[in-house]
Amino acid sequence: MESRILQMISALRASGVRVSLAESAEAFSAVDLMGIQDREQFRLSLRATLIKDVKDLPIFDKLFPLFFGAAQPPPMGGNPMDDMTPEEAQMLAEALRQFAQNLRQRMERLMNGEPLSRSELEALAHLVGLNQADDLRYQNWMAQRMMRALAFPEVREALKELMEQLQQMGMSRDRVEQMSEMIRQNMDGMREQIERFAGERIAENMSEKPRGESADHLLNRPFHALSEEDKKVLQREVRRLAAMLRTRIALRQKRAKSGQLDPKATLRANLKYHGVPMEIRHKDRVRKPKIVVICDISTSMRFCSELMLSFLFALQGQVRKTHAFAFIDHLEYISDDFNGSNADEAIASVLWRMPSGHYNTDLGWSLQNFQDDYMDTLNGGTTLIIVGDGRNNYYDPRLDIFSTMTRRAARTIWLNPEPPALWHGDSDMPKYAPLCDNVLKVSNLRELMDAVDSLMTG
Repeated sequence: MESRILQMISALRASGVRVSLAESAEAFSAVDLMGIQDREQFRLSLRATLIKDVKDLPIFDKLFPLFFGAAQPPPMGGNPMDDMTPEEAQMLAEALRQFAQNLRQRMERLMNGEPLSRSELEALAHLVGLNQADDLRYQNWMAQRMMRALAFPEVREALKELMEQLQQMGMSRDRVEQMSEMIRQNMDGMREQIERFAGERIAENMSEKPRGESADHLLNRPFHALSEEDKKVLQREVRRLAAMLRTRIALRQKRAKSGQLDPKATLRANLKYHGVPMEIRHKDRVRKPKIVVICDISTSMRFCSELMLSFLFALQGQVRKTHAFAFIDHLEYISDDFNGSNADEAIASVLWRMPSGHYNTDLGWSLQNFQDDYMDTLNGGTTLIIVGDGRNNYYDPRLDIFSTMTRRAARTIWLNPEPPALWHGDSDMPKYAPLCDNVLKVSNLRELMDAVDSLMTG
């Protein structure tokens, strides 16, 4: 219990609440005096000793249940199969056979009312980057990502289809409604379990967060787990990394010139020496790339695309030609914004002109815009780069246009912050990925920098 109280004090400090050593000691004294048997008295003891400013009360009230909440998972609605007749159980078994095995297992688990185990929650946390999140504002967002990894939307639709099929097979309406209600309660219970776990893990991360965290540590933090202050730090850091990358790429391109001997160039260069080979010429092994980049700047992708554009602006000297585009629900040509000398102003202009919003991404229509006006920017010397999560809100992904684009380009690279395990629901990545030469995961700044490095010299 002492370690848990210390963790909460650290989390309070990480949230901006001033807690002195004397106040910490007072909290332990109050707990010794009042005990922990009565949860409400225990809560009031900590609040009275740790919080001195009324504006900090909401922070305390948010953190307390995350450190001292109920240990048991939330209640489930039960198993609707417990009181089924043999005929009803047979109908259910037959109806379930139509679904894919993975989906069927998840449906059966929800019907059984089984909560997630600790190891399953830990695996989900690792998959979505929860272990690096230390801002409670992202609790719901992280919980949604965990539920997406469990294919919650697909399971919900499949269960609805299952209920309709059972009714068509002859199961009584009352039984179907009873099953639907119990499954809904089970889904609510699992959702609450995931949200609670996400909050607890973020609170623990806050208690362990070192003060004055360095930018080097933030390089490995997923974009979706960054606070607004973290983003400001990385926006400054990307300039340093881009300068370092520019020097590295330029040196690599320079060294490439000392590669294979170029006989014709050598003969021409030595005509002034009457044919005596005084100067040796070599063939260039690496040509500066020509790039067409299409960036998703919707809410979920905005920061990742912003950093990608910052890199490309800084590396203009190592690129023959760049055609840059941004899209949310339509495509805009943004290369002209980068003709000046200030990358920050150029990016701010693009983001202001195309404000973000939820659930309005339409990559398919943006590809149509590209086909109508910009297809001639692609040729056999072009690298096509897509920066996006492939989520298309169930609109037509226009695979026909994307296939034409990939055939015209020398190679197609897709940069996506999401791993394949999250390619569910409105994600069209399983359809786009086979058409690409490579799909790279860029969930943090270090991965993005490595991807840009390989794109410029690969």
